Amino acid sequence: MLSRSCLVGLVLLLFQGVLGGAAYAEECPAKSTSMDDVIAVLNAAPGCSRAMKLFEACAYGASGDVQFGEVVEKKCEADFGGQLKLPQKLGYQRELQACDRKYRNKSGTMYLSFTAFCRAQVAQRYSQRALKATGQKAR
Repeated sequence: MLSRSCLVGLVLLLFQGVLGGAAYAEECPAKSTSMDDVIAVLNAAPGCSRAMKLFEACAYGASGDVQFGEVVEKKCEADFGGQLKLPQKLGYQRELQACDRKYRNKSGTMYLSFTAFCRAQVAQRYSQRALKATGQKAR
């Protein structure tokens, strides 16, 4: 049996793997770790890709990431929101719902964070596709 501290260590390694180690690549530029300061930094990001990098750097690894992820989703959706045709919109919604279902039966606030990252990554992929289709570079 694993002790609680070993289990926590394994979970932290898993979380680092989910983020691809990106959380350690950049320090969070927010004035503090308060939710309002982090949200302000995310809102000030010039585009989806930058917002995602900041989300990775400023993540709590807990339920607070849900609000951060929502900011990133909105920032990314601004790149493609009005451009999707009905089948693409439905595909986008299905992918978001898949993220919501993925950790639905898990307990612990870190799974809320995993869900928020999954949803933000889906929105980022759609943003990147839309920008590529219009010949723009990801911001």
